[in-house]
Amino acid sequence: MDKTKKIFIISSDSKLKDVLAFCFDGWGYEVYLKDFSTNLSVETIKANSPDVIIIDVQSARKTQLDICRHLKDNFTTTFIPVITLINKRHLREHLLNLKQGVDDYMIKPPDPLDLRIRIEMALRRAQHSIQASSLTGLPGGRMLEDILTEKVKADKPFTFGYVDIDNFKSFNDVYGYQRGDRVILQTAYMLFTILRSLGNSDDFVSHIGGDDFAFITTPDKYERVCQHFIQMFDSVIPFHYSEADRARKFIIARDRSRKIKKAPLMSISIALINRDYSSNIKSTIEINEKIAEIKRYLKATSESNFMVDRRDSKASRNVSPQVNKKTDTPEKYKPLGQMLLEKKLISHEQLDEALNIHWKRGIILGEVLKDLGFLADEDLKKVLCSQEVSFSYPILKS
Repeated sequence: MDKTKKIFIISSDSKLKDVLAFCFDGWGYEVYLKDFSTNLSVETIKANSPDVIIIDVQSARKTQLDICRHLKDNFTTTFIPVITLINKRHLREHLLNLKQGVDDYMIKPPDPLDLRIRIEMALRRAQHSIQASSLTGLPGGRMLEDILTEKVKADKPFTFGYVDIDNFKSFNDVYGYQRGDRVILQTAYMLFTILRSLGNSDDFVSHIGGDDFAFITTPDKYERVCQHFIQMFDSVIPFHYSEADRARKFIIARDRSRKIKKAPLMSISIALINRDYSSNIKSTIEINEKIAEIKRYLKATSESNFMVDRRDSKASRNVSPQVNKKTDTPEKYKPLGQMLLEKKLISHEQLDEALNIHWKRGIILGEVLKDLGFLADEDLKKVLCSQEVSFSYPILKS
Protein backbone atom coordinates (compact mmCIF):
# COMPACT_ATOMS: atom_id res chain seq x y z
CA MET A 1 0.00 0.00 0.00
CA ASP A 2 1.36 3.44 -0.96
CA LYS A 3 2.39 5.77 1.85
CA THR A 4 0.24 8.87 2.35
CA LYS A 5 2.10 11.84 0.90
CA LYS A 6 2.85 14.73 3.24
CA ILE A 7 2.65 18.34 1.99
CA PHE A 8 4.17 21.20 3.98
CA ILE A 9 2.68 24.59 3.00
CA ILE A 10 4.43 27.76 4.15
CA SER A 11 2.38 30.93 3.64
CA SER A 12 1.07 33.95 5.51
CA ASP A 13 -1.98 34.05 3.23
CA SER A 14 -4.71 32.42 5.35
CA LYS A 15 -7.21 32.24 2.47
CA LEU A 16 -4.74 30.43 0.22
CA LYS A 17 -3.83 27.97 2.97
CA ASP A 18 -7.49 27.20 3.65
CA VAL A 19 -8.20 26.48 -0.04
CA LEU A 20 -5.12 24.29 -0.52
CA ALA A 21 -5.64 22.44 2.77
CA PHE A 22 -9.27 21.70 1.86
CA CYS A 23 -8.38 20.39 -1.63
CA PHE A 24 -5.33 18.31 -0.73
CA ASP A 25 -6.94 16.87 2.39
CA GLY A 26 -9.86 15.77 0.19
CA TRP A 27 -7.41 14.12 -2.24
CA GLY A 28 -5.91 12.04 0.56
CA TYR A 29 -2.74 14.01 1.30
CA GLU A 30 -1.51 14.82 4.78
CA VAL A 31 -1.27 18.62 4.96
CA TYR A 32 0.85 20.74 7.34
CA LEU A 33 0.39 24.53 7.43
CA LYS A 34 2.96 27.03 8.65
CA ASP A 35 3.26 30.84 8.64
CA PHE A 36 6.47 32.71 7.90
CA SER A 37 7.72 33.49 11.39
CA THR A 38 10.88 33.79 13.46
CA ASN A 39 10.69 30.15 14.57
CA LEU A 40 10.42 28.74 11.04
CA SER A 41 13.52 26.60 10.47
CA VAL A 42 14.77 23.53 8.67
CA GLU A 43 14.44 21.60 11.93
CA THR A 44 10.76 22.59 12.19
CA ILE A 45 10.12 21.29 8.69
CA LYS A 46 12.20 18.12 9.20
CA ALA A 47 10.13 17.22 12.27
CA ASN A 48 7.12 16.60 9.99
CA SER A 49 9.07 14.59 7.36
CA PRO A 50 7.28 16.17 4.36
CA ASP A 51 7.42 14.69 0.86
CA VAL A 52 7.06 18.07 -0.81
CA ILE A 53 7.23 21.71 0.36
CA ILE A 54 5.08 24.56 -1.02
CA ILE A 55 6.41 28.07 -0.30
CA ASP A 56 4.30 31.16 -0.96
CA VAL A 57 7.03 33.61 -1.95
CA GLN A 58 4.66 36.56 -2.32
CA SER A 59 3.61 36.47 1.35
CA ALA A 60 7.17 36.50 2.71
CA ARG A 61 9.82 39.11 3.34
CA LYS A 62 13.07 38.74 1.40
CA THR A 63 15.04 37.63 4.47
CA GLN A 64 12.48 34.92 5.23
CA LEU A 65 13.09 33.32 1.85
CA ASP A 66 16.52 32.12 2.98
CA ILE A 67 14.64 29.00 4.09
CA CYS A 68 14.73 27.81 0.46
CA ARG A 69 18.52 27.81 0.41
CA HIS A 70 18.78 26.31 3.89
CA LEU A 71 16.58 23.39 2.83
CA LYS A 72 18.87 22.57 -0.10
CA ASP A 73 22.02 22.99 2.00
CA ASN A 74 20.83 20.45 4.56
CA PHE A 75 21.68 16.82 3.74
CA THR A 76 18.40 15.41 5.11
CA THR A 77 16.15 17.85 3.20
CA THR A 78 18.11 18.50 0.00
CA PHE A 79 16.08 15.95 -2.02
CA ILE A 80 12.66 17.20 -0.88
CA PRO A 81 11.03 19.04 -3.82
CA VAL A 82 10.40 22.75 -3.18
CA ILE A 83 7.65 24.41 -5.25
CA THR A 84 7.23 28.17 -4.94
CA LEU A 85 4.13 30.28 -5.59
CA ILE A 86 5.17 33.54 -7.23
CA ASN A 87 3.45 36.75 -8.27
CA LYS A 88 3.71 37.11 -12.04
CA ARG A 89 5.04 40.69 -11.76
CA HIS A 90 7.95 39.52 -9.59
CA LEU A 91 8.61 36.26 -11.43
CA ARG A 92 12.06 37.06 -12.83
CA GLU A 93 13.32 38.77 -9.69
CA HIS A 94 12.26 35.99 -7.32
CA LEU A 95 13.41 33.09 -9.46
CA LEU A 96 16.87 34.60 -9.96
CA ASN A 97 17.22 35.10 -6.21
CA LEU A 98 15.90 31.66 -5.31
CA LYS A 99 17.38 29.57 -8.13
CA GLN A 100 19.55 27.51 -5.75
CA GLY A 101 16.61 26.43 -3.60
CA VAL A 102 13.68 25.93 -5.98
CA ASP A 103 12.67 22.86 -7.99
CA ASP A 104 9.54 24.31 -9.62
CA TYR A 105 7.20 27.30 -9.46
CA MET A 106 3.60 28.30 -10.18
CA ILE A 107 1.98 31.69 -10.62
CA LYS A 108 -0.14 32.72 -7.65
CA PRO A 109 -3.00 32.02 -7.12
CA PRO A 110 -2.50 28.44 -8.35
CA ASP A 111 -5.20 26.15 -9.64
CA PRO A 112 -5.22 23.35 -6.99
CA LEU A 113 -5.54 20.63 -9.63
CA ASP A 114 -2.60 22.03 -11.61
CA LEU A 115 -0.60 22.24 -8.38
CA ARG A 116 -1.43 18.62 -7.61
CA ILE A 117 -0.07 17.56 -11.01
CA ARG A 118 3.12 19.59 -10.40
CA ILE A 119 3.51 17.94 -6.99
CA GLU A 120 3.17 14.41 -8.36
CA MET A 121 5.66 15.14 -11.14
CA ALA A 122 8.12 16.63 -8.62
CA LEU A 123 7.77 13.56 -6.39
CA ARG A 124 8.57 11.25 -9.30
CA ARG A 125 11.64 13.30 -10.24
CA ALA A 126 12.82 13.31 -6.64
CA GLN A 127 12.35 9.56 -6.32
CA HIS A 128 14.39 8.95 -9.47
CA SER A 129 17.05 11.42 -8.35
CA ILE A 130 17.52 9.65 -5.01
CA GLN A 131 17.62 6.17 -6.49
CA ALA A 132 19.53 6.86 -9.71
CA SER A 133 23.28 6.69 -10.14
CA SER A 134 24.82 10.16 -9.87
CA LEU A 135 27.44 9.17 -12.49
CA THR A 136 25.41 7.46 -15.21
CA GLY A 137 21.87 8.64 -14.40
CA LEU A 138 20.63 5.04 -14.68
CA PRO A 139 18.22 3.65 -12.05
CA GLY A 140 19.96 2.17 -9.01
CA GLY A 141 19.62 -1.05 -7.08
CA ARG A 142 16.42 -0.12 -5.25
CA MET A 143 14.47 0.54 -8.44
CA LEU A 144 15.89 -2.65 -9.91
CA GLU A 145 14.67 -4.63 -6.89
CA ASP A 146 11.17 -3.14 -7.20
CA ILE A 147 10.88 -3.98 -10.90
CA LEU A 148 12.34 -7.46 -10.42
CA THR A 149 9.78 -8.11 -7.67
CA GLU A 150 6.97 -6.99 -10.00
CA LYS A 151 8.27 -9.30 -12.73
CA VAL A 152 8.30 -12.29 -10.37
CA LYS A 153 4.76 -11.54 -9.14
CA ALA A 154 3.48 -11.15 -12.72
CA ASP A 155 4.47 -14.76 -13.37
CA LYS A 156 5.58 -14.07 -16.94
CA PRO A 157 8.85 -15.06 -18.65
CA PHE A 158 11.78 -12.69 -18.31
CA THR A 159 15.58 -12.77 -18.33
CA PHE A 160 17.64 -11.07 -15.66
CA GLY A 161 21.27 -10.25 -16.46
CA TYR A 162 23.98 -9.17 -14.03
CA VAL A 163 26.94 -7.40 -15.66
CA ASP A 164 30.36 -7.13 -14.02
CA ILE A 165 33.51 -5.48 -15.43
CA ASP A 166 36.45 -7.78 -14.70
CA ASN A 167 39.82 -6.21 -13.77
CA PHE A 168 38.22 -2.79 -13.39
CA LYS A 169 39.84 -2.19 -9.98
CA SER A 170 43.33 -2.68 -11.42
CA PHE A 171 42.57 -0.21 -14.20
CA ASN A 172 41.17 2.28 -11.69
CA ASP A 173 44.24 1.96 -9.46
CA VAL A 174 46.69 2.50 -12.32
CA TYR A 175 44.86 5.10 -14.43
CA GLY A 176 42.90 6.94 -11.71
CA TYR A 177 39.25 7.37 -10.84
CA GLN A 178 38.52 9.93 -13.60
CA ARG A 179 39.58 7.47 -16.30
CA GLY A 180 37.65 4.80 -14.40
CA ASP A 181 34.50 6.95 -14.48
CA ARG A 182 34.88 7.23 -18.27
CA VAL A 183 34.89 3.42 -18.53
CA ILE A 184 31.74 3.24 -16.38
CA LEU A 185 30.01 5.91 -18.46
CA GLN A 186 30.86 4.22 -21.75
CA THR A 187 29.79 0.81 -20.47
CA ALA A 188 26.46 2.26 -19.36
CA TYR A 189 25.98 3.92 -22.74
CA MET A 190 26.82 0.74 -24.67
CA LEU A 191 24.56 -1.48 -22.56
CA PHE A 192 21.65 0.96 -22.79
CA THR A 193 22.13 1.41 -26.55
CA ILE A 194 22.34 -2.32 -27.25
CA LEU A 195 19.16 -3.04 -25.29
CA ARG A 196 17.28 -0.25 -27.06
CA SER A 197 18.47 -1.55 -30.44
CA LEU A 198 18.14 -5.31 -29.96
CA GLY A 199 15.86 -5.74 -26.95
CA ASN A 200 12.28 -4.74 -26.20
CA SER A 201 10.87 -1.25 -25.71
CA ASP A 202 10.19 -1.91 -22.02
CA ASP A 203 13.55 -3.56 -21.17
CA PHE A 204 15.16 -2.20 -18.01
CA VAL A 205 18.79 -1.16 -17.41
CA SER A 206 20.26 -0.43 -13.97
CA HIS A 207 23.59 0.80 -12.63
CA ILE A 208 23.79 -0.99 -9.30
CA GLY A 209 26.99 0.81 -8.35
CA GLY A 210 30.71 0.80 -9.11
CA ASP A 211 31.36 -1.49 -12.08
CA ASP A 212 28.16 -3.54 -11.63
CA PHE A 213 25.16 -3.22 -13.94
CA ALA A 214 21.98 -5.22 -14.49
CA PHE A 215 19.27 -5.51 -17.10
CA ILE A 216 15.91 -7.21 -17.59
CA THR A 217 14.83 -8.42 -21.02
CA THR A 218 13.05 -11.51 -22.40
CA PRO A 219 14.33 -15.05 -23.09
CA ASP A 220 14.12 -14.55 -26.86
CA LYS A 221 16.37 -11.46 -26.78
CA TYR A 222 19.11 -12.01 -24.19
CA GLU A 223 21.52 -14.08 -26.31
CA ARG A 224 21.79 -11.57 -29.14
CA VAL A 225 22.00 -8.69 -26.65
CA CYS A 226 24.87 -10.35 -24.77
CA GLN A 227 26.80 -11.29 -27.91
CA HIS A 228 26.65 -7.79 -29.37
CA PHE A 229 27.37 -6.10 -26.05
CA ILE A 230 30.47 -8.25 -25.49
CA GLN A 231 31.63 -7.64 -29.05
CA MET A 232 31.16 -3.91 -28.57
CA PHE A 233 32.86 -3.85 -25.15
CA ASP A 234 35.89 -5.84 -26.29
CA SER A 235 36.26 -3.63 -29.37
CA VAL A 236 36.08 -0.26 -27.64
CA ILE A 237 37.23 -0.54 -24.02
CA PRO A 238 40.90 -1.43 -24.78
CA PHE A 239 41.31 2.11 -26.16
CA HIS A 240 40.99 3.44 -22.61
CA TYR A 241 44.48 1.98 -22.09
CA SER A 242 47.73 3.38 -23.41
CA GLU A 243 49.06 2.04 -26.70
CA ALA A 244 51.82 0.16 -24.85
CA ASP A 245 49.36 -1.53 -22.45
CA ARG A 246 47.07 -2.46 -25.33
CA ALA A 247 49.99 -4.07 -27.19
CA ARG A 248 51.08 -6.27 -24.29
CA LYS A 249 47.45 -6.90 -23.19
CA PHE A 250 48.07 -6.37 -19.49
CA ILE A 251 49.03 -3.68 -16.99
CA ILE A 252 51.32 -3.77 -13.97
CA ALA A 253 49.22 -3.31 -10.83
CA ARG A 254 49.06 -4.32 -7.17
CA ASP A 255 46.62 -6.87 -5.75
CA ARG A 256 44.79 -6.49 -2.42
CA SER A 257 47.86 -7.68 -0.54
CA ARG A 258 49.95 -4.98 -2.30
CA LYS A 259 51.88 -7.52 -4.34
CA ILE A 260 52.88 -6.62 -7.92
CA LYS A 261 50.87 -8.51 -10.56
CA LYS A 262 50.09 -8.53 -14.26
CA ALA A 263 46.43 -7.57 -14.60
CA PRO A 264 44.74 -8.46 -17.91
CA LEU A 265 42.81 -5.82 -19.83
CA MET A 266 39.22 -5.35 -18.72
CA SER A 267 36.64 -7.86 -19.86
CA ILE A 268 32.94 -8.29 -19.18
CA SER A 269 31.05 -11.09 -17.40
CA ILE A 270 27.28 -11.48 -17.70
CA ALA A 271 25.41 -13.88 -15.41
CA LEU A 272 21.85 -14.61 -16.53
CA ILE A 273 18.70 -16.18 -15.12
CA ASN A 274 15.81 -17.16 -17.37
CA ARG A 275 12.46 -17.32 -15.63
CA ASP A 276 9.89 -19.11 -17.79
CA TYR A 277 6.39 -20.46 -17.18
CA SER A 278 7.78 -23.70 -15.75
CA SER A 279 10.17 -21.92 -13.38
CA ASN A 280 10.20 -22.56 -9.65
CA ILE A 281 11.72 -19.15 -8.88
CA LYS A 282 9.38 -17.37 -6.48
CA SER A 283 11.46 -14.48 -5.12
CA THR A 284 14.28 -12.06 -5.92
CA ILE A 285 16.33 -13.73 -3.19
CA GLU A 286 16.42 -16.95 -5.22
CA ILE A 287 17.45 -14.99 -8.30
CA ASN A 288 20.32 -13.31 -6.44
CA GLU A 289 21.52 -16.65 -5.06
CA LYS A 290 21.59 -18.19 -8.53
CA ILE A 291 23.33 -15.13 -9.98
CA ALA A 292 26.05 -15.39 -7.30
CA GLU A 293 26.62 -19.04 -8.24
CA ILE A 294 26.90 -18.25 -11.95
CA LYS A 295 29.34 -15.41 -11.23
CA ARG A 296 31.64 -17.94 -9.54
CA TYR A 297 31.65 -20.02 -12.74
CA LEU A 298 32.41 -16.95 -14.84
CA LYS A 299 35.32 -15.88 -12.64
CA ALA A 300 37.12 -19.04 -13.79
CA THR A 301 37.18 -17.68 -17.36
CA SER A 302 39.67 -15.00 -18.44
CA GLU A 303 37.71 -13.51 -21.35
CA SER A 304 34.46 -11.65 -21.80
CA ASN A 305 31.59 -14.10 -21.68
CA PHE A 306 28.03 -14.73 -20.60
CA MET A 307 26.44 -17.66 -18.85
CA VAL A 308 22.79 -18.56 -18.37
CA ASP A 309 21.41 -20.96 -15.76
CA ARG A 310 18.98 -23.30 -17.52
CA ARG A 311 18.53 -25.69 -14.61
CA ASP A 312 15.21 -24.26 -13.49
CA SER A 313 13.30 -25.11 -16.67
CA LYS A 314 11.73 -28.54 -17.18
CA ALA A 315 13.59 -29.02 -20.44
CA SER A 316 17.02 -28.76 -18.82
CA ARG A 317 16.53 -29.60 -15.15
CA ASN A 318 19.74 -30.60 -13.31
CA VAL A 319 21.98 -29.45 -16.14
CA SER A 320 24.95 -27.32 -15.01
CA PRO A 321 25.27 -23.76 -16.30
CA GLN A 322 27.22 -23.52 -19.52
CA VAL A 323 29.59 -20.75 -20.56
CA ASN A 324 28.77 -19.56 -24.06
CA LYS A 325 31.44 -19.57 -26.71
CA LYS A 326 33.01 -16.15 -27.07
CA THR A 327 32.31 -14.22 -30.26
CA ASP A 328 35.45 -13.21 -32.14
CA THR A 329 36.36 -9.56 -31.72
CA PRO A 330 37.52 -7.66 -34.82
CA GLU A 331 41.20 -6.73 -34.75
CA LYS A 332 41.11 -3.74 -37.12
CA TYR A 333 38.33 -1.76 -35.50
CA LYS A 334 39.17 1.67 -34.08
CA PRO A 335 36.68 4.06 -32.50
CA LEU A 336 36.20 7.38 -34.24
CA GLY A 337 37.76 9.28 -31.34
CA GLN A 338 40.93 7.20 -31.50
CA MET A 339 41.34 7.80 -35.23
CA LEU A 340 40.87 11.54 -34.78
CA LEU A 341 43.51 11.56 -32.05
CA GLU A 342 45.99 9.63 -34.19
CA LYS A 343 45.47 12.06 -37.05
CA LYS A 344 45.90 14.94 -34.56
CA LEU A 345 42.61 16.50 -35.61
CA ILE A 346 41.47 16.87 -31.98
CA SER A 347 43.14 16.89 -28.56
CA HIS A 348 42.58 14.49 -25.67
CA GLU A 349 40.82 17.26 -23.74
CA GLN A 350 38.45 17.96 -26.64
CA LEU A 351 37.68 14.26 -27.00
CA ASP A 352 36.93 13.94 -23.28
CA GLU A 353 34.50 16.85 -23.40
CA ALA A 354 32.75 15.50 -26.51
CA LEU A 355 32.56 11.93 -25.18
CA ASN A 356 30.84 13.04 -21.98
CA ILE A 357 28.11 14.70 -24.06
CA HIS A 358 27.96 11.69 -26.40
CA TRP A 359 27.52 9.17 -23.55
CA LYS A 360 25.10 11.20 -21.45
CA ARG A 361 22.89 12.59 -24.24
CA GLY A 362 23.23 9.87 -26.88
CA ILE A 363 24.24 12.33 -29.63
CA ILE A 364 26.54 10.87 -32.29
CA LEU A 365 30.15 11.69 -31.44
CA GLY A 366 30.94 13.25 -34.81
CA GLU A 367 27.99 15.63 -34.46
CA VAL A 368 29.07 16.61 -30.95
CA LEU A 369 32.59 17.43 -32.14
CA LYS A 370 31.22 19.56 -34.96
CA ASP A 371 28.74 21.38 -32.70
CA LEU A 372 31.52 22.19 -30.24
CA GLY A 373 33.64 23.59 -33.06
CA PHE A 374 36.40 21.01 -32.52
CA LEU A 375 36.15 19.39 -35.95
CA ALA A 376 35.33 20.50 -39.49
CA ASP A 377 32.72 18.57 -41.44
CA GLU A 378 35.19 17.84 -44.27
CA ASP A 379 37.74 16.32 -41.86
CA LEU A 380 35.05 14.15 -40.27
CA LYS A 381 33.93 12.81 -43.67
CA LYS A 382 37.50 11.96 -44.68
CA VAL A 383 38.11 10.00 -41.49
CA LEU A 384 34.83 8.10 -41.72
CA CYS A 385 35.47 7.18 -45.36
CA SER A 386 38.92 5.82 -44.49
CA GLN A 387 37.66 3.66 -41.61
CA GLU A 388 38.25 -0.06 -42.12
CA VAL A 389 35.78 -2.25 -40.27
CA SER A 390 35.87 -6.02 -40.61
CA PHE A 391 32.29 -6.49 -39.43
CA SER A 392 29.01 -4.64 -39.68
CA TYR A 393 27.64 -2.98 -36.58
CA PRO A 394 25.98 0.43 -36.97
CA ILE A 395 26.31 1.46 -33.31
CA LEU A 396 30.07 0.94 -33.37
CA LYS A 397 30.41 2.86 -36.61
CA SER A 398 28.77 5.90 -35.00
